[in-house]
Amino acid sequence: MSEVNAEGLVPIKATVTSVFYRKPSPSEPPFVEVGSEVKEDTVVCLLEIMKLFRSINAGVEGHVEKILAESSQLVEEGTVLFLIRPS
Repeated sequence: MSEVNAEGLVPIKATVTSVFYRKPSPSEPPFVEVGSEVKEDTVVCLLEIMKLFRSINAGVEGHVEKILAESSQLVEEGTVLFLIRPS
C-alpha cells in the first residue's frame, strides 16, 4: 500500500510537474468526486506534459476523501492531488 498520513489517508501525488485535469475532456464529467469509490486501477485524473497526457490511477482501494488541486492548474512533482480513505 502507498504511504498513509496521520489521519489514515493515502495521498495521490503528481508524478511530474504538469497541468492537472479532473476531466477526460471539457464536456465530460470529472473522473472522480469526493465520496467516489475507487479501486487500485481507477483513473482519477490526467496530467499533461508538453501536450502528452498521462492517466493517474488511484493505486489503492477506498473512497476519495479530498480533492486538493484545481483543474487546469500547474502542479509540481510531489504535489498531493487527492486523499483516499482506504477500505
